[in-house]
Amino acid sequence: MSTLYWHFPVSGVETWLWLPPLVAFGLSFFCSMVGISGAFLLMPFQMSVLGYVSPSVSATNLVFNLFATPGGVWRYVREGRMFWPLAALIILGTLPGVVLGFYLRVLYLPDVSHFKLFVGLVLIFLSWRLLAEFSPWAAKRPAVSASTDMPLRLLDVGWRRVSFSFQGREHGFSTPAMLILALAVGIIGGTYGIGGGAIIAPFCITFFRLPVHMVAGAALAGTFATSLIGVAVYTFLPLPGSAYAPIGTSAAPDWWLGSLFGMGGLAGMYLGAACQKHVPQRVLKGALGVLLAGLGASYLF
Repeated sequence: MSTLYWHFPVSGVETWLWLPPLVAFGLSFFCSMVGISGAFLLMPFQMSVLGYVSPSVSATNLVFNLFATPGGVWRYVREGRMFWPLAALIILGTLPGVVLGFYLRVLYLPDVSHFKLFVGLVLIFLSWRLLAEFSPWAAKRPAVSASTDMPLRLLDVGWRRVSFSFQGREHGFSTPAMLILALAVGIIGGTYGIGGGAIIAPFCITFFRLPVHMVAGAALAGTFATSLIGVAVYTFLPLPGSAYAPIGTSAAPDWWLGSLFGMGGLAGMYLGAACQKHVPQRVLKGALGVLLAGLGASYLF
């Protein structure tokens, strides 16, 4: 057997060493443009292709985020396209949700079929919200073109509302509503092992009507923070005993496998964040909607 074909003892996965970083690079390059690390697509790859279906697969997915997301975050910060008030609210709301999501995963959703049903319903709902505006009967909105010049000007930042101006248009959202959404997303993200970015970005775009170009960086920053807490939770918190998760069951991540995914994700996310400003918002939203619809349908059917 070639030395490039490796057995990972923690997860039990056997695969080529070049395959995890290659897959992660491709997913992260495209997903980082809409504020997603690619972890929500990496999960089905681990479960269906690599056969990694134990609760610790969620923690391994979070390890991928730890390595991959800093590349995208740094690129958005470097180019002055990080929406810090939104990033702070996402982090503040999702952190407690990650802990709740951990217990939900190990107590009630360790069974793969139940887990896929739960995730599939969430993704189908979000894809419907994103793709609805492309229907013939949807109200037409002014097109937002791609541009290398994307100045953001804060108008108001408070506990009631955050408002800002972007590309000549005023946008805003309720601060309490965003915190409640972030808490719910933290629970889902902690359960699924995605850090929450794959959920918070579509919600910000569809429900709060925020520009994709300004949501992406903040969502990735939130993903990194919640993934950091999520890895610690899955690694150090004791598993509660139940019929589904008996005492002694491991939920700690496979660090070697997660690191291989992360190395590919780091490069893909940095390049994706750099290319995002050249892609029109309508293209980004449509691509995200199709991705969510395809993944959600595969889980349900």
